Amino acid sequence: MIYQSFAELYDELFDPAMYDQWLDFVAQRVTPADGELLDLACGSGRLGVLLAQRGYQVSGLDLSEEMLALAAKHAEEAKVTMPLMAGDMLDLTMIGDYQTITCFADSFCYLSDLAAVTAAFRQVHDHLTVGGKFLFDVITPHQTDDVYPGYMYNYVDDTRAFIWTSYGIEDEDHAAEHDLTFFTQNEETGDYHKVTELHHERTYELADYQAALKEAGLTLQRVSADFGEAEVAADTTRWFFEVTREA
Repeated sequence: MIYQSFAELYDELFDPAMYDQWLDFVAQRVTPADGELLDLACGSGRLGVLLAQRGYQVSGLDLSEEMLALAAKHAEEAKVTMPLMAGDMLDLTMIGDYQTITCFADSFCYLSDLAAVTAAFRQVHDHLTVGGKFLFDVITPHQTDDVYPGYMYNYVDDTRAFIWTSYGIEDEDHAAEHDLTFFTQNEETGDYHKVTELHHERTYELADYQAALKEAGLTLQRVSADFGEAEVAADTTRWFFEVTREA
């Protein structure tokens, strides 16, 4: 392949240490014996593969067929079984029930508004068994309002370059846009190919997430920081939620 897709490039450059941290967060709260686990917005399946290697009965669901193709590739390379489904977290009517549902990498922050987040939580409720656990994370208003505006990350190696620039949005509370640009070299000609994507994220106050979970019929057990290792503080950049379905 001369040119790589955006999904492949993003997958290659994503910090692998974060997957290990998400794995530990899950493993400290549910065990493989607890039953089937669904990883919502599973992306390229990196976390799902790690969970499967730990003995979890994990399935993955994602909106992107391209990401699911990468997930299937990673599962095959790791020699693990991980059923994969194409679907929208706003409509899970075609899937079954799970004892655990996870959703990380602030995936809920890519939904259009708080009403959509609440709708997604309702879908989780409807497909989570009674007594089951729902584990997820979101970025905080501190991240969108104070950290992201003006943020830039650059990566360069012999054949690729990656530029990530983030901006605040003046007329939208707790929102940010990420301008992601890859340059990859054509090995045959030496020319560079440019791939760009614009990502929009929005988060909400903690009280809004608490209200949305309650409206969806879910019970919030704990909110923490640092992958569950610290309590929430003013400078917390990512909240980690531990939620159950009680009825």
